[in-house]
Amino acid sequence: MSINIAVTVARQYGSGGRDIGNRVAELLGVKVYDRELITMAASKSGLPEDSLDRVDEKATNSLLYTLAMGSSVFGNTAAGFNMPVNDKLFIVQSEIIGNIADRESCVIVGRCGDYVLRDHPGTLSVFVYAPTEARIKRIMERHSVGYDEAKDLMNKTDRRRINYYNFYTGRKWGKFDHYDLMINSHLLGIEGSAQLIADMAERFKEIEDQG
Repeated sequence: MSINIAVTVARQYGSGGRDIGNRVAELLGVKVYDRELITMAASKSGLPEDSLDRVDEKATNSLLYTLAMGSSVFGNTAAGFNMPVNDKLFIVQSEIIGNIADRESCVIVGRCGDYVLRDHPGTLSVFVYAPTEARIKRIMERHSVGYDEAKDLMNKTDRRRINYYNFYTGRKWGKFDHYDLMINSHLLGIEGSAQLIADMAERFKEIEDQG
């Protein structure tokens, strides 16, 4: 029986991780799920999409008490009613990601995908990074901003991603032993990095299918 492969892509801001994830999906002939997950979460939860977009990949200072209690996020419980939108989004997106991985091979960008799918047998978790100066240059070019603004945006976005990941997973973002592959995108570029990941995913699928 053929197994579904889910490639999860965590990334430093400015490393090109999102572009790499999109290209990996093209090479594998599968769908990539990134910001689409916000729209899907809005549909599933009934919450306004713009509200979810504002808190996407942002942690709260709350405790995930409903998870600990095993209660439904959208059930008729006081806990579910009072839960911060950030927490609701994380839980609903996690459910959606799990369902996607069960039904199809895919690429998941961000959203703690490596953690959410940690028990999924076909998960290939990737962390994309790059040297600081290369990332700043990429941000400057993409957003047409100066050096200082690009550097500030890079640092703020990475801090947000670190806080989000560490808060919701209890792990340390970017720690090598949480990922199957750590890749410096500056060495091979977007295309080369994506090809390397796609080749690894295809080989991984072959091995898993052979049992």
